[in-house]
Amino acid sequence: MAEYRVCGQVAGICAEAVVSATASFELCRIIEIPVRHQFVGEQMPPVARALAGVILAFQAFAALAADRPTVALTVRADRLFLPIEVNGRQTEALLDSAAESSLIDPTFARELELKVSGHETARGSGGEQEAQFAQVSVHAASVRMKDLTVAVVDLSDISRRLVGSQVKFILGREFFDAARLRIDIDGGSLQVLTRAEPVSGLALALTDHAGIESMPVRVEGIAAAAEFDLGNGSDVLIGKAFAERNGLLAPGRVIATRSGGGIGGKRDREVLRLSTLELAGSTFRDVDAAVDAMDNAGELNVGVKILRHFIVVTDFSQHRIWLQPR
Repeated sequence: MAEYRVCGQVAGICAEAVVSATASFELCRIIEIPVRHQFVGEQMPPVARALAGVILAFQAFAALAADRPTVALTVRADRLFLPIEVNGRQTEALLDSAAESSLIDPTFARELELKVSGHETARGSGGEQEAQFAQVSVHAASVRMKDLTVAVVDLSDISRRLVGSQVKFILGREFFDAARLRIDIDGGSLQVLTRAEPVSGLALALTDHAGIESMPVRVEGIAAAAEFDLGNGSDVLIGKAFAERNGLLAPGRVIATRSGGGIGGKRDREVLRLSTLELAGSTFRDVDAAVDAMDNAGELNVGVKILRHFIVVTDFSQHRIWLQPR
């Protein structure tokens, strides 16, 4: 089989193109320029110059991608962890898109010799918990966040009860606000994208509920807003008010009682079985949903158990999410 190449004004462009892109061989065959003929600068036929431009564009794109390496995601107990640096110290963070603020455990804060101040009450899915505040610099994937104010909260309960290992840091929505992210849960990867790159999947508009981004779903045919919560490794949550309003708590609908709750402690919740949950064109059947009786509960809260069936691209600053079924 004949080989062909085109040499542009950048030394080595042809050799690099052949090696780096399998499609370049087919493209070169189309213009039918044999290997023994090399064209430089103005000697290049127009189609050859055009191809050289395409190759340069591919090289620039490859260089851009090299600056944004894929970060490995680890899934434990249906929760997502990624390597980060906090004030230059390497550690692991639990990823939580529904946490309005990132959180650091007091033990880790002392290790970093952070200056801690203030006293507030933090409210999580389990209830209320005391919090203080500190400032840190965080490097996650290719995103750098300087002078980030984080809540200093005791994470020992969720470490023991929900994860089974020590959680030192919870990376919250500041990370999602800072970048467009591609998250492949079952593929175990996270990557920062530019807005110039094409995105696959169905685009959904996000709306805000109590500081949490929510996406449109249908529950047994009823339209609802579901909080996008990568920190939820348990059942789908359904707000009690929403369930009552739509007859989903009718006699006989409750199938069990299970314990749950995150920051703030353990909570026992009634569990319903939803016949259908529709999200981004996909239908999930016989979905267990725990009833959230807290007064600030959203209509629904969808976590890792559902979202792992998609490749997810988030852009919180543009209030958009893309979901591509795996």
